[in-house]
Amino acid sequence: MNVFHREQRSLFGEILDWMLTPLLLLWPVSLVLTWLVAQGIAGKPFDRALEYNVRAMAQLIAVRQSHATFSLPRPARELLRADDSDSVYYQVIGPKGEFLSGERALPAPPLDEKLMVDEVRIRDDVIKGFDVKVAYLWVSLPEVGNTPALVQVAETLEKRSVLATEIVKGVMLPQFVILPLAVLLVWLALVQAIKPLNQLEERIRARKPDDLSPIDARAVPTEVTPLVESVNDLLLRLTDSIATQKRFLADAAHQLKTPLAGLRMQADLAQREGASAEDLKQSLRQIGRASIRATHSVNQLLALARAESSGSAMPRTLCDLAELTMSVVRDSVPRALDKHIDLGYEGTQPGTPGCTVLGNATLLKDMVRNLVDNAINYTPSSLEAPGIITARVLTDPFGRTLVLQVEDSGPGVPEHERELIFQPFYRALGTEADGSGLGLPIVMEIAQQHHAQVSLEDNRPGHVPPGACFVVRFNATDAGLPDPA
Repeated sequence: MNVFHREQRSLFGEILDWMLTPLLLLWPVSLVLTWLVAQGIAGKPFDRALEYNVRAMAQLIAVRQSHATFSLPRPARELLRADDSDSVYYQVIGPKGEFLSGERALPAPPLDEKLMVDEVRIRDDVIKGFDVKVAYLWVSLPEVGNTPALVQVAETLEKRSVLATEIVKGVMLPQFVILPLAVLLVWLALVQAIKPLNQLEERIRARKPDDLSPIDARAVPTEVTPLVESVNDLLLRLTDSIATQKRFLADAAHQLKTPLAGLRMQADLAQREGASAEDLKQSLRQIGRASIRATHSVNQLLALARAESSGSAMPRTLCDLAELTMSVVRDSVPRALDKHIDLGYEGTQPGTPGCTVLGNATLLKDMVRNLVDNAINYTPSSLEAPGIITARVLTDPFGRTLVLQVEDSGPGVPEHERELIFQPFYRALGTEADGSGLGLPIVMEIAQQHHAQVSLEDNRPGHVPPGACFVVRFNATDAGLPDPA
């Protein structure tokens, strides 16, 4: 049991969560903000009423014999007390601080406040344990002196709270209907918006197993286009891989057909009546040669398949090209001696700065081996006129290039065949050299895997035979060359 296994997530559910979660979280915030706004809206008409009452009561202050007096008519007093939900208090203080009328317990304005005459101000305060809103006015009385009188009217906040609650109800109650409707609309919109994905799924499911054609990216939403293009790239690579496998099978069948037919024919000849011991030995020798040829063909086919399938996934390390080339030359010396060929190496020595290649050592060794084998196969040689094959590795720190050369003293390759020899199974005309026609295609494929260029040049221009010189040039970025001083 995998403890850390995570259930597969739904894209539809993820989008729905990210859309609805902020909506549901913002709803309480909206409720609080609505309440605060409603408080301000509900308080404004009552504040204006308090201001009006304060100014009306200020006009009732009179001066008699240098003394301030205040007389509140009974109808006005009853009007102040007529509210059933809220209590209204008033207070009038004379210019000398004497109490003239009203509620003695009504708090005085803040002492640190700047005195503003004939301007109504409003503050929050507490009286008898109740929160109140107080409107107050300093009234100038020139007949008494420069000290103004104070008029205050206070009112509890019940009506304000009731009105604010009604406003909140009027605003928020419809949201209890709108919110579920909004959720439903969001869900329907997502269902509609995700339909192209469902249609894409149906189109892919309706495809036949052998249909690897690209998906039309124009028929999908823009946001899905990168995904479709990635799938198309995968389909293209899969098509190439399948084509490579089919070609490999066809090549293998083609290459093995001839040696296997020869094996069968030689076996039939060995079993015929009246065959002598010498005939039997000759058939066995032919069987041996055919089996060697079949083994060589299979190895070449496997090398070509390995080179074609490696691609960008092959492991890459810093490889010393000089060391790899010398190793291949050493391994090929016995075969060269059998054909009386002078095979040697010259050029950069292993460990020299700038002779390393970032690549796969096995593939690079296969590339060098195929070049050397090709030269051995196509270089005429005898004890009296031995052929010469030279492999060399050269570095150019100024041109930032690493070069591999394999040159021979063979007949060379005509100009019109130089492009054809890199095609699978093509063999130069007019030659009886043993080979499968896969060596140079393998060289070309491995070179391309390492971002190198392969070219063919005359070894000895103007001479007969001209010989051939195969050159592999590696890019500066892969050659590992030091920066020129």
